This record gives sequence, structure tokens and C-alpha cells, in this order.
Amino acid sequence: MIKCIVVDDEPLARSLLETHIAQVPFLEYLGSFKNAVLASDFLTKNAVDLILLDIQMPMLTGIEFLKSLQAPPKVIFTTAYREYAVESYELQVVDYLLKPITFNRFFQAVSKLNGIELEDKLAVTPEIDHIFVQVNKKNIKVVLDSIVYVESLKDYLKIHTTSETIVVKKQISVFANVLPRNKFLQVHRSYIVSLTKITAFTHQDIEIGNIEIPMGGSFKKQVLRILKAS
Repeated sequence: MIKCIVVDDEPLARSLLETHIAQVPFLEYLGSFKNAVLASDFLTKNAVDLILLDIQMPMLTGIEFLKSLQAPPKVIFTTAYREYAVESYELQVVDYLLKPITFNRFFQAVSKLNGIELEDKLAVTPEIDHIFVQVNKKNIKVVLDSIVYVESLKDYLKIHTTSETIVVKKQISVFANVLPRNKFLQVHRSYIVSLTKITAFTHQDIEIGNIEIPMGGSFKKQVLRILKAS
């Protein structure tokens, strides 16, 4: 088992990496930290094999943090910025992942530590066009392209489609992991939107036609970066 931690100031980024880690049998997740100072304290008391490390963070950047370690574990940089790639490889990191990080790319990176060669069939995730949700003990097919947005109401979700609204008992964090990340984006702790249905956005909300969906503060930085790049 490869013991790993996540160091990133963005909650959404930490959550995504935690989800990826949970799907890899040879990774043991020890925890996540919002800055390098907290991570440094953890490293003095615990054995860690791998750090999934953001670069642009308050207090100490990932590069500054790595340079400060006397005997650093293996490091995979996870960042939204391409310009640090050359410097990072001079630090002999395992890999350099650009956000948003897909599971395939993540698995390729961590497999370097486990000596696993990826088969061609693992290099591409099959494209899904629908999911099934349980409503009153019946599994109902929902075509992904029909989903406009998803709204959380405590332990229930409203799946708003182009033709109907489906209510299911499920937490939004669980449902978000089922949806393809290249088609859907969580913009608020209570909302997931279809990227193809967005008609406009500001720094405060997402617009889908006449519908205004708020952008959560902890999600804002990454959401705006993804939308501006698309």
C-alpha cells in the first residue's frame, strides 16, 4: 500500500482527488490539508509515501514546501498552471497533473509508483450516455443529455431534466461522482449543472435560460477557471 496525502487549498480539488484515491486499491488515503504548514506538521508525526501537492497556495507554494523538506516523500504536482512544469521536473517529481484531473490521468501517474503498466483498455473510460436512479423501488433510466441541473434538498435530490423533475433519495456528493466530469460541474454545495446547458455566467451565478443558480464561495475559483477555459 502507498500511503498518500493531499495538499490543496481548494475544497473541490481535494474532494476530487479523494474520490480518485478511493478507486485505487494500492493507495491508502491518510488525509488532506488546506495548506503546506498543516501538511508539514503531519509529516513530522506520520510516515507518508506520496504527496498529491498543489502549487499555488497561500503561506507556502507547493514548490517552496517541497524544497523545505529534508527527506521528502514522492510528489505528484496537481495544479492549474502549466508554467511550473520545467521547475517541477528539476525537483524530480513523479508527475505533473493539470486540473481538472481525470481519473485516467491520475491512475497513470500513481501507477508509476506501483510499477503498473496500463493496458490500452484502461487508457480510455467508456463513454456513458445514461444512468439509472431509484424512485419508489423502481430503477428509472435518465439520459444524461436530458439533465439540465441537479438540486439538493438535504438527503434528497431534484434531477431537473428537459421534460420532467425526478426526486430521488441520495446525497449530492454521491451523485456527483456518478456523473461524467466532462459534462457536469458542481457549482454550489446544493447544485450541479450540465455544462452544455449553461447560457451565461457571472462571478456570482450560473444562468441556464431564465434559471439562475448561485455559485458557492468554496467552488467559485475552480468553477470560473473551468468555464473561462471552455
